[in-house]
Amino acid sequence: MFQMEEESAKVRIAQRIAHEFTELSQERFLFVNLGVGIPTMVAEHVRGGNLFLQAENGMLGVGPAAEPGKEDPLLINAGRVKVTETKGCAYFDSAASFGMIRGGHIDATVIGAFEVSERGDVANWIIPNGKQLGVGGAMDLVAGAKRVYIAMQHTTKKGQPKIIPSCTLPVTGYGEVDVIVTEYALFRFSEGKMTLEEIAPEITLEELKSVTTANYVVSDRLRKLA
Repeated sequence: MFQMEEESAKVRIAQRIAHEFTELSQERFLFVNLGVGIPTMVAEHVRGGNLFLQAENGMLGVGPAAEPGKEDPLLINAGRVKVTETKGCAYFDSAASFGMIRGGHIDATVIGAFEVSERGDVANWIIPNGKQLGVGGAMDLVAGAKRVYIAMQHTTKKGQPKIIPSCTLPVTGYGEVDVIVTEYALFRFSEGKMTLEEIAPEITLEELKSVTTANYVVSDRLRKLA
């Protein structure tokens, strides 16, 4: 089966999510939280003046990563990457940041995941006995954001599926996921059902199923992953 180089896979995922938000922001103002990892890369690819990216450490108006030599040590995102600011950028403390999240004022959040179940459950904060920093804002984000996007590579480094029938790791939120984007596919959840809407041009439906143990339906309007 075709395998993408890791960095290329991450870029594809970030670009696909950025494209979706760019399109949505043509119609209205959109406030989107970006988590740590692949989600932070979305800021490199979004376009449009109606889209405002939030970092949970207290920044609304996150721009792309700063160019080497032009970094401001005081401007960082949730992943401690030195970033730029966009026009109208605002700063606030963590209490205000989480007030926005918990109060339902964030249209969408993009987070990574270790596992996602066919019911839309997500496990993304700890692998037992692993070296993890802790839950952070993950539980607040999946419960408070209006929509939850998962940005992750399709399999583990050992090639094991991450989209599975039921989560085996500690769950961050039950039934909270709306969209999964990997380097191989885009799935959407609606009324508890997971639907494959886009598939990478390099693989077949049979190959995708071999690395996706979760049950899902294939859209009648299946498209190539944008």
